[in-house]
Amino acid sequence: MCLMVRFTFTGWFGFIESLGINYGQVGNNLPPPDKVLVLLESLRVTKTRIYDTNPDILNTFAGSDVELIVTVENDMLGTLMDPQQASQWVTTRIKPYLPATKITGIAVGNEVFTGDDMSLVDNLVPAMVSIQRALVQLGLHQSIQVSTPSSLAVLANSYPPSEGVFKPEIATIMTQLLQFLSTTRSPFWINAYPYFAYKDSPDKISLDYALFNPNSGMIDPHTNMHYDNMLYAQVDAVIFAIARLGYGGIEVRVSETGWPSKGDPDEVGATPQNAAVYNRNLLRRQLRGEGTPLRPKMRLEIYLFALFNEDMKPGPTSERNYGLYQPDGSMAYNVGLSALSARTTPTSTSTTTPSSSISLTSMATKVSLYSHKNHCFF
Repeated sequence: MCLMVRFTFTGWFGFIESLGINYGQVGNNLPPPDKVLVLLESLRVTKTRIYDTNPDILNTFAGSDVELIVTVENDMLGTLMDPQQASQWVTTRIKPYLPATKITGIAVGNEVFTGDDMSLVDNLVPAMVSIQRALVQLGLHQSIQVSTPSSLAVLANSYPPSEGVFKPEIATIMTQLLQFLSTTRSPFWINAYPYFAYKDSPDKISLDYALFNPNSGMIDPHTNMHYDNMLYAQVDAVIFAIARLGYGGIEVRVSETGWPSKGDPDEVGATPQNAAVYNRNLLRRQLRGEGTPLRPKMRLEIYLFALFNEDMKPGPTSERNYGLYQPDGSMAYNVGLSALSARTTPTSTSTTTPSSSISLTSMATKVSLYSHKNHCFF
């Protein structure tokens, strides 16, 4: 699940809605939905994305102020190509929960272009079209948006950003996807992780550049745009790739980004110190309402990965250690919420939270489940 966090401040900070937090469920020790809702509300979260249509979650969130984006699992794409099946899916999985549960979006699949199953790629856009038609038939299309998240693996080249281009083997289907997004005025979602690039080439990529710390950055030789962090460069590479296919007006949002606090011996940079710095500096940028160098006046919407560590995720150790919190509600590390104003300087690679910063827990509404002793919500 992905959570859009809304932070409300008094005084001259004003009102800021800036950051999402992915909330996955791939664990055997995670809190139940009602406890999660308490946590989200205590953090003043108002937008959430889940990676399925879990009825327990949809029922639990009914009557709350939390908006949800639900997800069609990849293995359902072939079925939902059929308009009748798509109509039945929307009728049974979406409509019964409205309007008590605020479902505002449907993510059709996740990183479909990344795997080797080309049938998923072929089924993606037809499934999206069928779901959109079902929403139109039920009069729900104006309040529910349809899109799909992709990984950076869709790009054949991302450096410099102005040379961003999609892989030629998916150009045709990508054009169809972009046509759908343009017609329905939906965003293009991308999962972008500077951590992966740094891990693979720590001798070539500056850690400070990957972590949003002060650094000399890079200048795109074709646009003369200056990039002081890798994430913005990755996003602009996607924007350039989209424009090359003739759809430059589509908004690009980051559906996942984050940094693991633990990894295997060969996973360079996976430490709690780096995770805290990356997320803290990213939050600072979000609170400033920044856009990328290519679109400086359009605030970049970002979902942070992740809310909890998930002990049942497959793959390397890092996959199970992206969470801000342990499943019991204790903090995996203190990301802090320093830099509440644009005047604040980016942090160094230290996990110490300055006295002027505000942690996630200290920002939270006081709730009875919060333990001051253990820094625990549950």
